[in-house]
Amino acid sequence: MNINDLTIGQAKELANIFGSDGGNGGNSGLQAMVGKKCIIRTYSAGVWFGEVIEKAGMEVIVKNARRMYTWHTKKSISLSSVALHGINQSKSEICEAVELVNLEAIELIPCTCDAIASIESATVAEAS
Repeated sequence: MNINDLTIGQAKELANIFGSDGGNGGNSGLQAMVGKKCIIRTYSAGVWFGEVIEKAGMEVIVKNARRMYTWHTKKSISLSSVALHGINQSKSEICEAVELVNLEAIELIPCTCDAIASIESATVAEAS
């Protein structure tokens, strides 16, 4: 078989065999959060916010990651609410961003534009 002679249909069949998503950028199923700004909850490293750039199993690499040392949502009480509505900045302590962090994630929650804006614009927490 000459790869240059493949039809589009044959190429799609090969892509399916090798796990490609047919041109969706690899971001379907378990990779759906890659490229999104998310709240990341971990077992031992707390709660983080940033852009998920890579995922393998439970490990994620997060870009421009801010540790959410303490957080209070604008509405309700959960991290899901933080991802939807953002943080109450006056009650939350958000650390400065680090370029990259590798985390063992137990929960990834994509954020709305409002939530992203409230977290990214939060004042960097200082030691008291």
